[in-house]
Amino acid sequence: MTAMNTTTLPPKKRPVSLRIAVVTETCLPEINGVSVSLAHMLDGLLRLGHHIDLVRPRQSPQEVPQQKDCYRETLVTGLPIPGYPGLKTGLPARGKLLQWWAAARPDIVHIVTEGPLGWSALSAARKLNIPVSSDFHTNFHSYTRHYGLGWLYKPVASYLRYLHNRADCTLVPTDELQRTLTDAGYTRVQVVARGIDTVRFNPGKRSALLRSTWGASEEVQVVMLVSRLAAEKNLPLVIRAFRAMQQVNPYLRLVMVGDGPARAELQVQHPDVIFTGMKTGEELAQHYASGDIFLYPSLTETYGNVTVEAMASGLAVVAYDYAAARQHIRPGVNGLLAEFAHEEDFVHQAVRLAQRGTHIQDIRQAARHTVEELTWDRINQALESVLLACVANHQEEVKHDRTVATAEADR
Repeated sequence: MTAMNTTTLPPKKRPVSLRIAVVTETCLPEINGVSVSLAHMLDGLLRLGHHIDLVRPRQSPQEVPQQKDCYRETLVTGLPIPGYPGLKTGLPARGKLLQWWAAARPDIVHIVTEGPLGWSALSAARKLNIPVSSDFHTNFHSYTRHYGLGWLYKPVASYLRYLHNRADCTLVPTDELQRTLTDAGYTRVQVVARGIDTVRFNPGKRSALLRSTWGASEEVQVVMLVSRLAAEKNLPLVIRAFRAMQQVNPYLRLVMVGDGPARAELQVQHPDVIFTGMKTGEELAQHYASGDIFLYPSLTETYGNVTVEAMASGLAVVAYDYAAARQHIRPGVNGLLAEFAHEEDFVHQAVRLAQRGTHIQDIRQAARHTVEELTWDRINQALESVLLACVANHQEEVKHDRTVATAEADR
């Protein structure tokens, strides 16, 4: 995972070039699923010939915003998020956004995150009658139950629904999430899938040298987790499933890639587990490809980029039956699915995979083949179509409202 490159290729000429104000409270070099997906989205829209105005919190006091031909950044004040070192939430900035967008009006405002900055962007865009699209990236309301704040679940869920329903459209990565949000009262929800960099995440990055540092010859199966090491990721189930797998195959290794508040305690409790810390870019790709099995027990994903990254890297995945796993895994063919939130079934599926021996290679090859068509170019073209339609629909609504107002004034 690397910072966005805004200069590698010249933008292609398109029939319509939009000026898109993108508002987010996280972006690279911060490492999370939202920031990585955002980087691909921005790069793709620039390549398609659009102009990007990125509004985000300042990541360090010395930071200077980027200013390029079709890309510029506006930095606002942010505060650290408790429990998430290195991440910030943007403070309310409605007045500044009104001033900036009145002077240089965007064609559409795209809200990536739903914090105070995202709310300010929605309010300012509505005041200026600018169309708004939004991303539903993170189940923040589900997170409350993992941090002793369960009483906030309903208020946060109501806030998210209200915010997204004030947008002209809300983008989600799967048909399943579209149905879930629609059933919960969300309106105008559209599916735009997520892509995967299959050049970076590739079985060819496998490293015998790296595996040797884990004490794993080619005959030893390496069980992987790539994740933020935090309560909402359901990490105890990874350990439990791994211990059950060891009863079938005592020569397994467990490697956890990532960092977070749960890491220190896990390392003390499980000294035989290998903790690598956070990895990015080519180093991350090499770690993925050097594993064999991927366990992902999280119950709070809107998509789960790591599931697809693992499949692209040629790993056999065990995950719960929802989000990216439901979208892409065919049980027994290119991975295994466990009944949602059923821990016993998750452990059972993990043990099944440990018992497969040489047959696991077929699953790994099928996993790679499944995701080879999920290119970001195709995904970003679909995103472009949605944004163009959102702008056109908004313009039609404005024209209709003006016609009605004129007719009423003439009576």
